[in-house]
Amino acid sequence: MEIKGIKEGILVKFHDQEWQNAKKALIQTLQDKQTFFDGAQLVLDVGHCVLGTHAIEVLQKKLNQHNISLYGLVSKSMITQEAAQKMGLITKLEKSKKKTDQKLEPSDVVLAGESAVLIRRTMRSGFTVKYKGHVAVIGDVNPGAEIIASGSVIVWGRLRGTVHAGADGDLTAIVCALDLSPTQLRIASKIAITPEGQAEPKPEVARIIDEQIVAEPWLN
Repeated sequence: MEIKGIKEGILVKFHDQEWQNAKKALIQTLQDKQTFFDGAQLVLDVGHCVLGTHAIEVLQKKLNQHNISLYGLVSKSMITQEAAQKMGLITKLEKSKKKTDQKLEPSDVVLAGESAVLIRRTMRSGFTVKYKGHVAVIGDVNPGAEIIASGSVIVWGRLRGTVHAGADGDLTAIVCALDLSPTQLRIASKIAITPEGQAEPKPEVARIIDEQIVAEPWLN
């Protein structure tokens, strides 16, 4: 099973396996990572699995019990695609634009392309920042708060909310914090889950290395 962030939410892709086993593995993962998936919008790629409307309804009810919504169902089976469409689910994913096609909004800055916003406050639950550029926070980012930036994100405090850096596809974006313990961390299309029982908080920087998000010591 493969999990990654996409424009539509979180994509869970199953490798060729029987549906009941795939569903069991999915539910177990949702239970193990309940905090991470809470409130998430899922798109499932079930491969060749053949599902009717009843099977999809059963799955939706199970996901709803975990506060998760089923947004799409991608399948190589026409039967599954037709059933999903009847349920109002998407059956195809939008192709991401090439990096050469991406454009940031123009800004009046000293260094072209290096626009940033500075937030001098603690971001509490329900507070969201979306910015075409870098985001810097002097304060904490509490659980339930969200930062979405096309550039990098720097938090001079504790990062425990949700953060998405490089939201326009910038694989070089980074996320730094004095305490890097986000509910969910995304850089471009890559997604990471904070391990449970993390060691004593310390300054860290997260970046993409070898196709995955890696956290390293910051301010050495």
